[in-house]
Amino acid sequence: MRRRWAVCGLIVVMAAAAAWAATAPVGPAGGPGPKRTVKDETYAQLELFGDALGIVQTEYVDDPPPQELIYSAIEGMINALDRHSQFLRPDEYEEMRVETKGQFGGLGVEIGIKEGLLTVVAPIDGTPADAAGLQPGDRIVKIDGQFTRGISLHEAVQKLRGRPGSRVILTILREPEDELTDVILTRAVVKIQSIKEARFLEQKIGYVRITEFQENTAQDLELALGGLGRDGMEALVLDLRRNPGGLLDAAVAVAEKFLVKGKKVVFTRGRRDDQNLEFLSQGAHPHLGFPMVVLVDNGSASASEIVAGALQDHQRAIILGVKTFGKGSVQTVIPLKDGSAVRLTTSKYYTPNGRAIHGEGIIPDVISDERADPGEAKPLDVFERIEQREHPEQPARPKAADRQLRRAVDLLRGVLVYQGRTA
Repeated sequence: MRRRWAVCGLIVVMAAAAAWAATAPVGPAGGPGPKRTVKDETYAQLELFGDALGIVQTEYVDDPPPQELIYSAIEGMINALDRHSQFLRPDEYEEMRVETKGQFGGLGVEIGIKEGLLTVVAPIDGTPADAAGLQPGDRIVKIDGQFTRGISLHEAVQKLRGRPGSRVILTILREPEDELTDVILTRAVVKIQSIKEARFLEQKIGYVRITEFQENTAQDLELALGGLGRDGMEALVLDLRRNPGGLLDAAVAVAEKFLVKGKKVVFTRGRRDDQNLEFLSQGAHPHLGFPMVVLVDNGSASASEIVAGALQDHQRAIILGVKTFGKGSVQTVIPLKDGSAVRLTTSKYYTPNGRAIHGEGIIPDVISDERADPGEAKPLDVFERIEQREHPEQPARPKAADRQLRRAVDLLRGVLVYQGRTA
């Protein structure tokens, strides 16, 4: 009975399209009419979709539920747009709306799909992922022994989350070393601290690390800068490495700490006028009296790229590190009537000088410790290579010395020496 109702619904849609087409204007003697519009093409393709759906419902060996067919079709359509747009089924949408209130059970790692592979964007400091030595660009090729080929972000999150204290085994492919490692992680309640460190390095050079952009990040940063300033700070290293992003308002509020009032921080462009927005600095007392270096890497994404791009375009800071992740698009969640929703890319971010962030990233002024792009390997080549060899469990590699931070300090020392001589 349910199948008959679905087919009848299709007939109504197809009949309506046919009736509309019958009233469409035609040329002389039945010749071709006016040029087809986008609306005309949409009706034609809907009829094609209706034909295919009807064939599946009547000819397929089993009797698939109509809702599952429609949901799968929508998922395929949205996934074909870009890797950030997503169809959310009712349970997925409800889960997304649940407030975590600053803590959640999991591994503490930001993930994304890059070149078709599940990829670590950045581990969060002080979390199980950080303690295990996960790095930006690491490919997660297996979760608990199951390949991640074709996995969606939602499916990956579901597999990585779990009861605090439970374990999960990730098989990590690290390129260009081509190392395959099984890493055992214990899930924990993750508490995110936005300002991880605020201290002096040497010779009055301050250091502040921002791990994620949250509601109170700008206020916490102001307190940190105030304390360093009272102790005589003459230069600053702002560390945005492995920072996967966060709130747009927080990114703007951080950038305006270092820009004079009225400067453009970031702007968006979409198809509609209401998606074209500009964000200007509004800080009444910005911190301008010292040179800055901003550290970035391929784990710096979204809000981190907004801050780095703004300070670079306005020549307020020297950007040092490697090219950032390139996540500069705005997703809008649009609910549907059955409790599902569509998360759709509706606009993209641009730096003050008009540089696109999405897919491009921020290229540092000073390149330091650049490693090969892990996206060079094709997805199928990766999995086929893994399936053909054995891989014993190995401990995570210890962290190397922070050469980027060393270069930032040397760079600021040079600037301070130069300023002293010219003064």
